[in-house]
Amino acid sequence: MTPVRSVRLQDLPIRDDLRGRSPYGAPQIDVPVRLNTNENPYPPSPALVADLAEAVRRDASELNRYPDRDAVALREDLAAYLGHGLAVEQVWAANGSNEVLQQILQAFGGHGRSALGFEPSYSMHPIITTGTSTRWISGAREDDFGIDPGKAVAAVEEHRPDIVFLTSPNNPTGTALPLEVIQRVAEAAPGMVVVDEAYFEFARTGTPSALSLLPGNPRLIVTRTMSKAFAMAGTRLGYLAADPAVIEALLLVRLPYHLSTLTQSAARVAVAHRDELLGTVDRLRAERDACVSWLRTRGLSVADSDANFVLFGRFPDRRAVWEALLAHGVLIREVGPPEWLRVSIGTAGEMAAFREAMSGVPGASEAAPVRSARDHLEGIL
Repeated sequence: MTPVRSVRLQDLPIRDDLRGRSPYGAPQIDVPVRLNTNENPYPPSPALVADLAEAVRRDASELNRYPDRDAVALREDLAAYLGHGLAVEQVWAANGSNEVLQQILQAFGGHGRSALGFEPSYSMHPIITTGTSTRWISGAREDDFGIDPGKAVAAVEEHRPDIVFLTSPNNPTGTALPLEVIQRVAEAAPGMVVVDEAYFEFARTGTPSALSLLPGNPRLIVTRTMSKAFAMAGTRLGYLAADPAVIEALLLVRLPYHLSTLTQSAARVAVAHRDELLGTVDRLRAERDACVSWLRTRGLSVADSDANFVLFGRFPDRRAVWEALLAHGVLIREVGPPEWLRVSIGTAGEMAAFREAMSGVPGASEAAPVRSARDHLEGIL
């Protein structure tokens, strides 16, 4: 049912800095193979579903009461999972990592303050920054999508941001950061440094976490999520680790009872089943590395990835390639630098479908004119 409009968006008295902007969102299209939102493709097991149902049944009798306002039991579970000697007072949780980031910006950003990020990176960083009336400053990455520590420090010293965003592994490039970069930025930054580790569990074995840098860096924050490796995107649970004083600051801005009873229950069940949920990570890593190798054999440029996705290109007309893959029933993401595309890593069958679709798209390689992919698409639609 189409709503009756009595006014247009541009006629409403919204903030000037929001005018002309578009909301965040990946295309939601019903196709056989969806490889565009970096989800874990493996669903929960029947045993996990049964435990989750039991937890919901148990807690349903108290839904007339507010949830634990500070989610203490969940935070204890998350601290135990993260290790590194973390205590419950050093861990915080919210509805997805995006709410975690928003709370950080509400506490440490705002009018007259700024946040610096190194792009291309997670597109929600500048969106949430702007939404909290914080000025966004875009720093640059190297040609290989890494961050030069000297240049990063120079950018921090030039702009003096209140918040610095570092992403490891980085979305959409998959690039992991050496600890040296994080430490040097933390030493130079006058404010908070946020290391977004949403995809950390997919990093290569031996890749160190920024969690190891928390001691001695009281203005460092490390964020994580259950949406990726934990295969619980529908739960909407993000969390962070930091100095206890940081958690105290977030308590000043968090909404009361922001995590529902059912969200906390589902997240606790997921943590209890972490061996099962994280058991798919090795399979996805293998598929990722195989995907990188296969794309490179086609003469394409491919960014090294420590995540569950691969950024590849370079296409003079990436939209033509994206549309041609969609016509073959495969949905990937048109995101990042203009000549690149990103494919999420799926099951073995889904990745086989992706390779077959790519093989059937004329021009889906560096050596061939991408214009022919547009011609192919127009011929079959």
